[in-house]
Amino acid sequence: MSPKTGFAGWYAKVAAFNVEDIFTRKREPGPKRSVFVNQNLPEEYRDHKGRVKSDHVYVTNQVITSKYTIITFLPRNLLEQFRRVANMFFLAIAILQFFNKFSTISPGLVIFPLLIVLTITALKDAYEDVKRHQSDRRVNHTPVRILSGGDWTNPNAMSKKSRTFVRGLLPKVRNMGKSNRSKQDQDPDGEASLGEPDPNIDYDDIVDGGDGQHHVFQHGQDHSRPHWKKTIWEDIRVGDIVKIMNNEPFPADIMICATSEEENVAFVETKNLDGETNLKSRNAVSALTHLRTAADCVNKSNTFRIDCDRPDVNMYKLNAAVRFGKDTVPVDMQMTLLRGTVLRNTSWVIGVVMYTGVDTRIVMNSGGTPSKRSKVERQMNPQVFLNLVLLGLMAVACAIVDSTLEKRDYPAGAPWLYNDNQKNDNPSINGLVTWAFALITFQNIVPISLYISIEFVRTCQAAFIYFDKDIFYDKTGQATLARSWNLSDDLGQIEYIFSDKTGTLTQNSMVFRQCSIGGQVYGDNGDGDTRMSNDVEEVVPIASTEKPNSDLRSSDDSSTAAGSQALHRVPDPLGAKTVKLSDQVLMHFKDEKLKMDINNAVNADPESENAAHARSLNGFFSVLSLCHTVLTAAALVQAAADMGYVFRGRDREILRLQTPFSEELEQYELLNILEFTSARKRMSVVLRKLDGEDGRLFLLSKGADNVIFERLRAGNTELKEVTEKHLDEFASNGLRTLTLAYKVIQEDEYRQWSERYHDATIALDDRDTKIEAVSDELEQDLRLLGATAIEDRLQDGVPETIADLKRAGIKIWVATGDKLETAIGNYRHSTNLIGRDSNIIVLRGGNHHGRPVYQQMIHAVEEFFPESGIIGEDGNVVEEPPASSSNGHGEERPYPLRRVDTGVSSIVGQNNGDRPGGFVLVVDGVALTHALADERHKSLLLRLATLCEGVICCRVSPLQKALVVRLAADVGVGISGEEGLQAVNSSDYAIGQFRFLKKLLLVHGHWSYARNGNMILNFFYKNIVCIGVLWWFQIYDAWSSNYVFEYTYLLFWNSFWTLCPVIAIGLFDRIIDSDILMELPELYSYGRTGRWFGIKWFIIYMLDGIYQSAIIFFLIFFAYMTPASRTDGYQIGTYEFSSTMVFAAVLCTNLFNGLNTNVWTGWVFFSVFIGIILVWIYTAIYSLISPGWIVTPIYGNYRFLFGSAYFWLGLPLTVCLALAPRYLAKAWKFGFAPDDIDIMRWVRKMEPHRNVSHEAQIGGRLATLHRPASVVSRRTSHTGSLVSVNGRPSMDPRSASRTDMSTGVRSVHRGFDFSMEENGVAMRRMQSNLSERRQSSRNLASPQLPKRRRDTLSNVLSIPRGLLGRRPTTPKGQD
Repeated sequence: MSPKTGFAGWYAKVAAFNVEDIFTRKREPGPKRSVFVNQNLPEEYRDHKGRVKSDHVYVTNQVITSKYTIITFLPRNLLEQFRRVANMFFLAIAILQFFNKFSTISPGLVIFPLLIVLTITALKDAYEDVKRHQSDRRVNHTPVRILSGGDWTNPNAMSKKSRTFVRGLLPKVRNMGKSNRSKQDQDPDGEASLGEPDPNIDYDDIVDGGDGQHHVFQHGQDHSRPHWKKTIWEDIRVGDIVKIMNNEPFPADIMICATSEEENVAFVETKNLDGETNLKSRNAVSALTHLRTAADCVNKSNTFRIDCDRPDVNMYKLNAAVRFGKDTVPVDMQMTLLRGTVLRNTSWVIGVVMYTGVDTRIVMNSGGTPSKRSKVERQMNPQVFLNLVLLGLMAVACAIVDSTLEKRDYPAGAPWLYNDNQKNDNPSINGLVTWAFALITFQNIVPISLYISIEFVRTCQAAFIYFDKDIFYDKTGQATLARSWNLSDDLGQIEYIFSDKTGTLTQNSMVFRQCSIGGQVYGDNGDGDTRMSNDVEEVVPIASTEKPNSDLRSSDDSSTAAGSQALHRVPDPLGAKTVKLSDQVLMHFKDEKLKMDINNAVNADPESENAAHARSLNGFFSVLSLCHTVLTAAALVQAAADMGYVFRGRDREILRLQTPFSEELEQYELLNILEFTSARKRMSVVLRKLDGEDGRLFLLSKGADNVIFERLRAGNTELKEVTEKHLDEFASNGLRTLTLAYKVIQEDEYRQWSERYHDATIALDDRDTKIEAVSDELEQDLRLLGATAIEDRLQDGVPETIADLKRAGIKIWVATGDKLETAIGNYRHSTNLIGRDSNIIVLRGGNHHGRPVYQQMIHAVEEFFPESGIIGEDGNVVEEPPASSSNGHGEERPYPLRRVDTGVSSIVGQNNGDRPGGFVLVVDGVALTHALADERHKSLLLRLATLCEGVICCRVSPLQKALVVRLAADVGVGISGEEGLQAVNSSDYAIGQFRFLKKLLLVHGHWSYARNGNMILNFFYKNIVCIGVLWWFQIYDAWSSNYVFEYTYLLFWNSFWTLCPVIAIGLFDRIIDSDILMELPELYSYGRTGRWFGIKWFIIYMLDGIYQSAIIFFLIFFAYMTPASRTDGYQIGTYEFSSTMVFAAVLCTNLFNGLNTNVWTGWVFFSVFIGIILVWIYTAIYSLISPGWIVTPIYGNYRFLFGSAYFWLGLPLTVCLALAPRYLAKAWKFGFAPDDIDIMRWVRKMEPHRNVSHEAQIGGRLATLHRPASVVSRRTSHTGSLVSVNGRPSMDPRSASRTDMSTGVRSVHRGFDFSMEENGVAMRRMQSNLSERRQSSRNLASPQLPKRRRDTLSNVLSIPRGLLGRRPTTPKGQD
C-alpha cells in the first residue's frame, strides 16, 4: 500500500512513536569469538595500553527484563504518559495559568490534578516494574558452581554489570562469591575455619579419614586446592568452567565437557524454551571427556580453545570447534546446553561457558518489555485530538469576535473599553488574550479525570478477574492473574489466538486407551478413572545372580517403564516388586478380558485354536516392551508392564524382559536401531534372543499404519482388513495410533545387510539417504501383530473451548516446535482444531526439488479458493486496498487482518461444495522463514490464512513464534504451571488452564470492553454538556470567555457532581449476564467487531451533549430573562439562573449516564443519585457562608434559587426535553430493531429460567447467531479431553485429506503416535556403540548355532512350549 502523506502521514508517525526506541537500543550480535581455557589471551587481543580490545570483551551474564532503572524511570515514564495527547494539553494549560494575566486560582492548585494523575500512574507502573526486578533478581542470583582454586584463572574479558532499580537488596545472596573471597583473604591458611565446612565450596575428591571411613575433604582446610565454588548467575563469565547438578537449570549457553554418565550423555528438559517436557539428550565433546574433576580442569596440560560463531538466534544450529593441541573437534548444538533448560536424570555435568547474558539463545529470541496500550486507548487519542481541535476553534471564535466587537465599540465610546488603545491593551492584543482565556475556560472539554478513572476501573477489573472462582485452578491454587492492568478491554476484541501447543493445550501426558491384537480389540473407551501417579501394580520380582551394571541407571527404569524423570528411583531394576506410573503417563492400562486372554494363553495347548492368538499376544507386548529408546514410548512400555511384560532395564546392548510366559528373565542383544524420522514414520530394532534354543534374529517395527501396511508380507488379508477397521475407529475417537509388526531374519540375510548398513553409516556423501534406503531393504515382508491407540491427554475442556472460541469468530493459530507430522497427528480430532473431515494444506520449505514457498501459496489459493479474489484473471496476486489497522504496539499494520465466516460454504466456495470439510493451513519452520521474509510473502500468507479455519506453524523457533505473534497479537496469556516460566513471566495474563480462556475472553473481556467503551463515551458526553452551557453563554457575554457558572461548580464537575455514574458504568454495568455470554459465544462478535466503541459512537455522544447543553442553557436563560422572574422587581443575578443550569446539567448528565447503563444495581442507584444529592447539599451550605468567612459570590443565593418557580418548573422540563431523543431512540431500537443482545436480555427478563444454550436455533433475528454447521463439531471429552464421536466415520478418500503444496501429493492421513527425538543423540550414541563394538571385529557372522525352527508365526519371540501348558498358581482359599 502507498504510504500516507500530509497530515495523515504526520499523525501516523506520531501515533507509531515508541518510547522504548529511545531507551532501548537494538544491540547487534557480537563478533565471532575464541574462548581460551588454561591459557593466556594472545597479544593481538590487546591494544597498545595492554587493555583487551572491545571486540573481545563479552557481555555480562546479567539479564534484565524490567523497563526502568532508578535513572531512567522518571524520564521514560513521563514520556510514556505524555504520549497521551490530553496530558500534553493539561500541562500546557497549567503552564499558561502560571502567568498572572491568565491566572484563575492558585497556579499550584491548577497543576495539582495533573500531578495527581501522573503520580498515581507512575506508582502503578513502578509497582509492576518492581515485580519484574524481583523476578530478574531471583534469576540473576541463582547459585551455581564454578571452578576455583589451584591457580585457576579465566583470562577472558567481561563488561561491567548494570545497576538496576532494586540493586542492593538481599546482600547475602548478592555477595555470595565476594564473601568467600574475603574469607580467604583474611585467613589464607584456613586456620580460623578449620573443621567448619563452607557450604559454598565443594570438592570432587574423597579421602580416607583414618578411621576406616571415607569423608569429603574438609572444606576449611585448604582452599587453594581445586574445588567448585558457589557464585551467582550474573557473575558467570565466558570461559568459566561450571558444574551443574541434577535438576538444576543452566545459567548460560554451555559446551559439555563431561557428564556423570558412563557414555557422557546428559538429558535436558527444554520446557522453558519450547514448552515441551519430554527430555532431550545431549553428549559431551569427545576430546574433553576426561575433564571429570576440578583437578582435571585446572591441570595446565588440559589447554584448549573454543572457536565459536557470533551469537545467533537460531535455536537448532551452532558451528564451533575445540582446538585441543593439534586436534580440532567440531562442536554442534547436540554438544551444547542452552540457558533456560534444566538438567534431568544426570547426576552432574561439567562444561565451559560460551555465551552469556544477552548473547544466549533464549535471550536473543525474546524481545524487550514493550510499553503496551490497549486498542481503546489508542482509539481515544484521535477522539481527544478532535476535542482539542474543537477547543481551538472555540477559542479562535471567541478571540475573533471579541476583537471585532472591541474594534466596533471603542470608537463609539463604550465605557468598558476605556483607554483601549494602549500597547498592551488594544483589540488585537485583547483578542489574543481572550483566545488564551478561552482555552482555560473550555479546558474541561478534555477531562483530566478521565485517565485516572480509566486506570482505577481497569485495576478493579483486574481484581474481578483475580477473584473469579470459575477461573481459579484448585489443583495448584492459581488464580487468574492480570500482570498488565491496562489491557482488560482488549480481551473483548480478540480476533486471533496464537497458541503454543505443548503445555497450553495438552497435559504432556499419555494414556494407553485401546489396542487391536490379532483382530481383537482390547481396552476401554476412555470412561475409566485416571489413577494417581503413585499408583503401583505388583509384579513378580526376578532374582538376579549378577550385579546390575551402572549403565542401568541411565536407561529405562523397570518400575516406571520408559521416560521417567526421577533419577535412581529404583536402584536395582531386577529386584523391583512393583510397577509405578511413569511421570508422563496418567493411568495404568486395565482390561480384564485381556488379562484373562493372557492367562489363557499361558495355559493354552500348542496345538489348540488359542495357540495362534497366544503367540500374537506375546509378540505384541514384547514389541511394546523392546522397540523403544531411552526417552520414548512411555505409555507403550507402561501398558506392557501393566500386562506383565516388564522391561527390566538395559546393560549396554543387553535388554532384559520379564513376561508371563517365562519364569526366567528373557535377554536380547540389541544389534541395530533403525531410527524414526518424519520421512520414515516408523522405527525398528534388530535383536538377537540370547537365551533361546537357536539365538534367532528378530526385526521389531512400529510406525504409521500406511507405511507398515505397505511393507507387510502377502496373505492374511482378513487380519489386515480387521486391523484397518479398528484403526479407523481409534482415529475417529481422536486417538493417536501405531501399528506393530515383526519378522524373523535369516542369519545370512542379516550378515549381508549389516555390511551394507555399516557402509551407509560411514558414507561421507548423502549418508541419510543411503541409511534410509538400506533400512528399507530389511523392513519388508513384515508380519502384522496389531495396533495401539493412545490419547495425548488434553487439558480439561480444550476441545469445547476451541469449538466455542471458533463460534465466537476467533481464528486460532498454533505455533509449536513439533515436527510437521507429529503436529498433524496431535491436533487431528482431539482438539477440534483439525476435524476428522478437515482438509490440510501443507506448505513446506527446504525442498529444492519442489515449488518455492510463494508459488505454493499461489497454487493453494488457485486450487482451493479460486473465488477469493486474491488471484486476478491474469494469474497475478491482486493487491489489497489500503486499510488502517494497528497492532498492539501502536504500529500500523501494512495490511488488514479480517475474519471470514468459518462455515463450510464460505470456506471452500460453492464450486467445491462436494468437499466434506474446511481447510487448515500447516506451515513448517523453513517455509515460515520465507513467508515472513518480506511484505509480499507476508501479505499473501495472511490472506491465505484468513480463509482457513486454523493455522498450525510447525518446527518454529521462539523467534519465529514471536514474529508470528507480532503480526496481530495485542495481549499475551500464559498458562501458569504448564508452560515454561519464560512464557508466564512475559505474559499479560496468567491462567491456570486453557479452558479458563473462554470466560476470560467471552465474559470478562466482553464486559470490560463494553464497560470501558461506554464509560469513556459518557465521560466525553458529560463534559460536552458542561462546556456547551459555557459556550452558549458567550453569545450574551460579548465572547469574553467568562464563566457562567460560579467557579467551584466547574471545579467539582468532574469529581463530586458527575464522576460516580461513569465509574459505576465501568465497574458494574453488564450488557448481558455471564451465563448467556458463555452459552452463546456468537455474541462475542459485538466486541470483536468494535461495536461498543469507535468514532461513530463518539460523534453521536458529542452531538447528544451539544443538544442537551443547548436545551439547558436557552430554556432556563430565556425563562429567567422574562420581566417577572422576581417578585421584588429587581433584575436577576448571573449566578441565580446559572445555578439552576448547574442543577439541570447535573440531573441530565447523571440520569443520561443511568439511561446508558444496562443493569441497575444498588451501586448504580447510589452512583447516579449521589452527585445530585451532593450538589443540592453543597449549594444550600455554600450560599449560607458569609463573605466574612471566605470570598463567596453566592451568599444568600438559596433564597432566590429555591424560592423561584422557574427553578422548580425548569428542572423537570429541561431534563425531559434533554433526555427525550436518547430515550425515544433506545425505545424504538428495542421495540422495532432489536439486536441479538436486546433479544437475549428480553428473554432473560421475561423467562429467567429458560435454557439459552439453544437460543440460536429458535428462529427470528436470533437465528442469525447460529453459524452454518461447522466441519469441526463440538464434542465432549473424557475428563475434558478425549473426543467421542458416535458412529463410524466416513472413509471418503477426500475425508481428512492432506495436500502437500511443495510436491502436489494428496493423501488421506489418519495420524500416528510418535513421541521421539528425531536424530537425537540418544539414538546416535546407541548406533555408535553398536557400530564400534562390531567394527572391532569385522567378522559379522554369528556363532554356529543349531538349525533354527521354521520361520512361522507360531515361533514369534519363542514362547516356550512347556509354558503353553503351565497353569497359573491358584490363590489360597480358592481351591
